[in-house]
Amino acid sequence: MKQSQPQTSTNWELGPILRAMLRNKVGAILIALQIAITMTIIVNSVYIIVERNKDMQRDSGIDNENSFYLTSVGFGENFNVPNTVEEDLTMLRALPGVVDAIQTNAVPNSNSGWSMGLKTQSGVEHDAVGTAVYMVDDHGVNALDVEIIAGENFAPSDISLRTVGQVDWPNKTIITKAMAENLFPDIHYAEVVGKTVYINDIDPMVVVGIIDKLQAPWVNWSNVENVMLSPERQSFKGSRYFIRSEPGMRDTLMNQVEELLANSNNQRLIKGMRSIEETRERSYRGHTAMIKILTTVMVILTIVTALGIVGLASFSVNQRKKQIGTRRALGATQGTIIRYFMFENFLISSIGVLLGAILTVILNVILVNAFGLDRLDWFYIPIGMLVLWLVGQAAVFGPAKKAANIPPALATRTV
Repeated sequence: MKQSQPQTSTNWELGPILRAMLRNKVGAILIALQIAITMTIIVNSVYIIVERNKDMQRDSGIDNENSFYLTSVGFGENFNVPNTVEEDLTMLRALPGVVDAIQTNAVPNSNSGWSMGLKTQSGVEHDAVGTAVYMVDDHGVNALDVEIIAGENFAPSDISLRTVGQVDWPNKTIITKAMAENLFPDIHYAEVVGKTVYINDIDPMVVVGIIDKLQAPWVNWSNVENVMLSPERQSFKGSRYFIRSEPGMRDTLMNQVEELLANSNNQRLIKGMRSIEETRERSYRGHTAMIKILTTVMVILTIVTALGIVGLASFSVNQRKKQIGTRRALGATQGTIIRYFMFENFLISSIGVLLGAILTVILNVILVNAFGLDRLDWFYIPIGMLVLWLVGQAAVFGPAKKAANIPPALATRTV
């Protein structure tokens, strides 16, 4: 006579598991929906966090660690802007520890600046490419620590003076490599040198140089590397000075420069002294806050989902004590009981992650259309599915182990 064999992992019966799930279909459906919603939010949140981190790590093109800026605002009746700017720059450039200094209308990553449109042909019927505008003199390339990779720098004779209300532009410009490629996508950026571009539809400007990289003031702008340098100083009573220091000298020079400029002319105010590192930190505070919020939401959702799985599994164990005891009495091992509940959770989780994959794509399409985000990379979805499967298996292991420890005699006892 053949002896009955103990149940093993191969004795998992899909039928009994499905019937048990149907008897408690509300709980199973709720957990599957919870997993789907959690996956949808977590995958899109992780993608947004990664993208925001990439934005924060982008190279601004300048010497962030050793650069700072300030604003000089003249108020006296006899305040002569051109003479004051010339005297200030001469003093600043002569200071020990200063690499170079310029007057400029804007600062990278400061969220405040000028923008214009450049065209390859004049006329309102032609589309313009948006660009940030930095007005600098022939020291601009050195002060900003950018590299000319094609063409040449401005000459001192190229520098003009912009007055309040002026609408015309100089006849030369230097642009970034990114800007050159956007304006002339069909030729190598080095061949853009010597080309004529148009600003304000009619003002022609010859591209005399190409610089490697320089970011616009607006960190959230999609064309953040579209930048042009215009050979100008400004005759505005509010002058912004950008100073680049030697390594390790920035903080010392910030104090010296503020005192030097304040004492050199009593008809003006010195304000807005700030390092580029602080400026970047301020500009990216929105990114930082979003990352913290999304991280908190993801952690809370994961914990809530795991607790939901634990609750459903614990309820299922309590409802099926006699069934578990019967299986144990028929020879089922503790490992078999554990695997039974983990397989049951795997089925519920699979329904949840498959629905979650669909919802993830739908939410991403909405975010792309509403906020101009990039489309979700495909590999985020299988990674999200795997993570939620693992969370489900980890969450159900405790209740499953508790079920496996129920003695057959106690489980089959009637009261």
